[in-house]
Amino acid sequence: MLSSSRSNRRLASAEDISLTRTKDPPLVLVDDDTPTNDEGVAKVESPVAPTWPLLPWSRGPLSATVISAFQRQPGTLGATPPVSGIDALSDDDFSLALYLCYEVHYQAVTDAGWEWDPDLLKFRAELECVFEDRLRDEVADIKAHLPLEVVSLLEELIRAPSGASLSTYLLESGTLDQLCEFCVHRSAYQLKEADPHTFGIPRLTGEAKAAMVEIQFEEYGSGNAAEMHSVLFGNTMRALNLDDSYGSYVEVLPGVTLATVNLVSMFALHRRWRAALVGHLAVFEMTSVEPMARYSSALDRFGIGPEGRRFYDVHVKADERHAVIARDRMVAGLIRAEPELGPDVLFGAAAVLMLEQRFSAHLLDAWENNRSSLIPWKSNAG
Repeated sequence: MLSSSRSNRRLASAEDISLTRTKDPPLVLVDDDTPTNDEGVAKVESPVAPTWPLLPWSRGPLSATVISAFQRQPGTLGATPPVSGIDALSDDDFSLALYLCYEVHYQAVTDAGWEWDPDLLKFRAELECVFEDRLRDEVADIKAHLPLEVVSLLEELIRAPSGASLSTYLLESGTLDQLCEFCVHRSAYQLKEADPHTFGIPRLTGEAKAAMVEIQFEEYGSGNAAEMHSVLFGNTMRALNLDDSYGSYVEVLPGVTLATVNLVSMFALHRRWRAALVGHLAVFEMTSVEPMARYSSALDRFGIGPEGRRFYDVHVKADERHAVIARDRMVAGLIRAEPELGPDVLFGAAAVLMLEQRFSAHLLDAWENNRSSLIPWKSNAG
């Protein structure tokens, strides 16, 4: 979503992401879902408050259905397009539609009544089925013969070769524009960092629950709002002259990026996926120290000061400890309490590793071919 503070600061192009802004009149959607300036055009009647984020451009019929509905009252979703012939791990239209269906559970995208709208939930479930099927196409079913094997299998997954390193590239040869693009991609998750995993707390018990609470407490700044990791990432964005308002860059994020956010939201919002959410969080905590150190050094290479690097520096320090908590108490504690959930833990871990590999490959391929890794801003000219 484009934030209300962002409506007059649209990027001229993806290549100018760190520098150039242009000013446009507010945008609305007319009946054919075509974006246009508001001068001389009848506005769509909408309950959306002016302080809420503006909705992004649609990418196709799936996202257009959700975006159009969100400009009306709940209960008016209507007929939805078929979900077929789509790669749910990379398709821009599919990924944006699912992302928006999830976003009503996080922020004020539209009328709050849409959060539990039966028809929207039914459409979301249809999208999720396709998404899950596609994940299972890519992720092998990993079974542990004994519950305690889950931890060792998790470590094997993490140690497996994963392709070229995005953090190494940005440290050694990346440009400032590429570093800015990377932060734009990550903003879809980092500006709400910890929120998806927190949905898992009431779904866990005992040691696993206590371990997740301990990790999440520090993700939220140990009670200091200024130290919340989402706030620290906003500081990094501002240091790079990027807009740190929530959802500012969603409409330029490709499907391969939104899929990484949709994965954690799917795990977070379903109790049946609680163990997959644990596996997802464990991978985050057990793989972050070295990449975060390289990202901090890359920022330093471009003259970004300590305040702009703090998000990464904090992770380098905190995640050394979080990795142990996640492995030895959260994962192991869950498996001791519910040993039958071992395959789900490993599925969640393997799924995030696979999507992160696809994400990195997308960025590196685009940069190798001197292209932006983002979707160009739609022009409202003609």
